[in-house]
Amino acid sequence: DREAQILRRALRRERVIRARLDILSFPDDFLCERYRFSAQSIIYLDNILRPYITHVTHRGHALSSLHIICIALRFFANGSFLYNIGDAEHVSKATVCRAVRNVTVALKRLLYSSVVFPGHRPTRFIKEGCHKIAGFPGVIGCTDGTHIPIIAPSVNEGDYVNRKSFHSINVQVHSSL
Repeated sequence: DREAQILRRALRRERVIRARLDILSFPDDFLCERYRFSAQSIIYLDNILRPYITHVTHRGHALSSLHIICIALRFFANGSFLYNIGDAEHVSKATVCRAVRNVTVALKRLLYSSVVFPGHRPTRFIKEGCHKIAGFPGVIGCTDGTHIPIIAPSVNEGDYVNRKSFHSINVQVHSSL
C-alpha cells in the first residue's frame, strides 16, 4: 500500500503555475477592445468591488480581485462561452463561472446605492402614470438602447463598428413620467 502511494505521487502531473499578466500595463485601446473599460475605469471597479470579491485563502496562487473583475468584464463584453473566456484569460471554465457570479453578486449588492432614478416627482405618481400608459403596475421608469448610425470617424474607427458591422453610437435612454 505504501509503495502504491509513492508510485501515485511520482506519476501525478506536476502543477504548472502560469505567471499572471499585468492587465493594466496594456494600452487603453487594448483594454477597451477586450473588457470595454479603460485602465482607470477598471481600477475604479476594483476599488469598489474588491471587498466583496476578494477571497481569503492560504493558497499562493489565488486570482487577484483585478483578475476576477477582468474575467467577468470579458464575459459581459462579448457574451461568449465560459470555455472561450477561460482560454483567453488562461483559467478554467469553473474559474470563469465563479468570477462572473462573484462580480454579479457584488454589483447587485451595490445596486441601490449606485442606480438612482432622477426626478422630483414622488414614485407613487410615476407608478400611476406608467400604469395608465402601458398597464404595467409598479413601473417607475424605462431604459432602452439603440444604435444611431454615423459616418465612420477617422480616429478609432474600429471602436464605432457594432455587431451588425455598421458604424454607430450606442445610446441608452431612460424615461420616467
